Amino acid sequence: MKNGKKLLGTIIIPLIVFSVCMLIGSLKGVMLFDSQLSWTTFVRAITNVLLVTFALSINLNSGRFDFSIGSIALLSSIISSSITLKYGLGPVAMLLLSVFFGALLGFISGAVYVSVKLPPIIVSLAIALFYEGLSFTLTGGHGVSFASNADLLGFATIRNYLIIIAVSLALMILIFDHTRFGYEYKALLSGQKVAVNTGIKEIPNALICYTIAGLLMGAQGFVSATNNGSITMSLNFGSISPMFMAFLPMFIGGFIGRFTNDKLGYLLGAVSSGLISLTYVRLNVSSSTQQIISALLMVAFLIYLNNEGKLKSLFVRKK
Repeated sequence: MKNGKKLLGTIIIPLIVFSVCMLIGSLKGVMLFDSQLSWTTFVRAITNVLLVTFALSINLNSGRFDFSIGSIALLSSIISSSITLKYGLGPVAMLLLSVFFGALLGFISGAVYVSVKLPPIIVSLAIALFYEGLSFTLTGGHGVSFASNADLLGFATIRNYLIIIAVSLALMILIFDHTRFGYEYKALLSGQKVAVNTGIKEIPNALICYTIAGLLMGAQGFVSATNNGSITMSLNFGSISPMFMAFLPMFIGGFIGRFTNDKLGYLLGAVSSGLISLTYVRLNVSSSTQQIISALLMVAFLIYLNNEGKLKSLFVRKK
């Protein structure tokens, strides 16, 4: 009975989202998964959302709202693609470079935060502006294009996306569930003052958090760049927008995490988000309408979470 409840709690939201999306597609006379392109779009959406969700959740769960993660993805992909194109390297080299520079930029962001001792929101906004400006300067405002590079564009396959999903999920579970850093991270979440008094060092822990988040965003920047074939500039906090696609799957993942591993919850949240994104694409929903629907879905889910106890008690009373 207990295992059945856990299984139901784990799969109920993705199952509902899948059923609703398939129903909407059927009513519109559209099959969501009718070609290889549809499957590629779906898996790519999961990959992008999962990487951003992981990166955002690491610091957000610790009370640090990091607006700089989008700019890290932007700058790391610009640096890695520029080096790749200059020396004629392949997509794997570009991915490794993007991950390396993402981790480095994340570490720098964390180092600035722990040094200046200002609220993380203020620091991250300043870092975002700095990284955006540096990206603009490095490319002269023209961005980077490799639309004719078949090797880089050829990376966008379902197999490669699944590898990135599997590696990122395994990395998160290993680091946060099976290392000393992970145990200390959870201790700081449970009670920061008590954890520090027991000897846990908060600053090194925060630096590692920022570094891992940067690493993940480096991978996300690579995935986005190799899909689009180009990297366009973002100024005046334009790089912040990618992080907003992670809120709904992060809340869904937090709910699912009650019944299973929270990282698996984030993955299922990303799957749910990927289904919604595929539905948008297949039904040719405009970007403005997508934003409205996504905002309404997130608000509705938050309302449910905030009133979950009342709804349960009402259901039990009626039963």
